[in-house]
Amino acid sequence: MTAVLGVDRCRKGWAGVLLAGRSRPLGLFGATLTDLLGAAPAPPSVVAVDIPIGLPDRGRRRADTLAKQLLGSRSATLFLTPTRAAVGEPDRAAASRRNVELGGPGVTAQAYALVAAIREADLFVAGVPGVRVVECHPECSFAEMNDGQPLAAPKHTWQGLHDRLELLSHHGIDLRDAPLGEVGRRAAPDDVVDAAATAWTAGRVAAGRARSLPDPPERFAAGPDAAIWV
Repeated sequence: MTAVLGVDRCRKGWAGVLLAGRSRPLGLFGATLTDLLGAAPAPPSVVAVDIPIGLPDRGRRRADTLAKQLLGSRSATLFLTPTRAAVGEPDRAAASRRNVELGGPGVTAQAYALVAAIREADLFVAGVPGVRVVECHPECSFAEMNDGQPLAAPKHTWQGLHDRLELLSHHGIDLRDAPLGEVGRRAAPDDVVDAAATAWTAGRVAAGRARSLPDPPERFAAGPDAAIWV
């Protein structure tokens, strides 16, 4: 297997888990996505990021709708992606008004908190030729690992964290003795676990085993196509 990188936004930057063949998972940290990619000892062929990639012109993305259907009772863990025009607005009130004007819902505080990261990811995708960057959602990845069933316990609980670590281990990603380094010190445990889940999906994309929601990905007037990969 070529090297692949899974990425999750964390409080102080970006948490990453690099998978390369039979080597142990390697933890990475970067203040920016570019920093994170630069910290990888080997250039990954696929980067899977838990942030929206491909912003709608209006309304809702099919990717979000289909992912929520997959997540069922865990659907609240996925926030609806604002339109490209809304993401460009200077504050949440303006973003929410613009999104409603374009046929979408109001922009929640949780969704607006991701706007800076969405903007960063949008530029990152365009600036790394030769690396395939895809969108992933950790809870969707865990559901796919779990035979299509979303995990019952939230990731912030002890049971939820334990269940996710066990599921990752079952699929060959054992974080318990992995060299996590800086990310192990600076990111929350669930951020590292989520990065590992996105790395699992990145490996499936590299191997041609992943599926996209929707299939084929949705195309908008500007920016990359939109799909959540599992």
